[in-house]
Amino acid sequence: MKFKSVLIIVFLLSISGKILNAQNNAVAGPSDTLVVLWSSGDPDVAEKSCFMYAQAAKKYGWFKEVILVAWGPSEKLLAENTTLKEKIASMKKDGVIVEACVACSNQYGVTNDLKVCSVDVKGMGVPLTRYLKRGYKVISY
Repeated sequence: MKFKSVLIIVFLLSISGKILNAQNNAVAGPSDTLVVLWSSGDPDVAEKSCFMYAQAAKKYGWFKEVILVAWGPSEKLLAENTTLKEKIASMKKDGVIVEACVACSNQYGVTNDLKVCSVDVKGMGVPLTRYLKRGYKVISY
C-alpha cells in the first residue's frame, strides 16, 4: 500500500512539473519578443526613449528578443545622424535586431546609407504583419 502511494505521489509530481514547463514555454514564446516600431523623425524621441528602452529591454533581459524596426521618417533621420548610427551599432552589439522598410528608405533615398550601418533593409509589410499575428509585443515611437 505504501509503495502504491509513493508511486502515485511521484506520478503526480512528474505531471505537475510537465504542466509548469508547458506554461513556462508558453511565456517564452511570442510574449518574450518585443518589436519596437520606430517611425518618428524626432532625434529626441529616438535618443531619449525609443533607443533607451529597446536597448535596455535586450541588455537586461526584459525580453529575450528585441527587434527595432525603422519605418518612414526615422530612416531618413538615422541615415543623417552620426550619433544615432553609433547608438544602433551599440544596440546591435547587445543583440537587438535592427530592420528597416526598403520602400520607405527608397523614397527617402537612404537605402545604401542604412545598409552601411548593417541595418537589415527589406520589405517590412509581411514581417510586421507576421509579428502582429504571432502576438509579439509591439511598442511604437
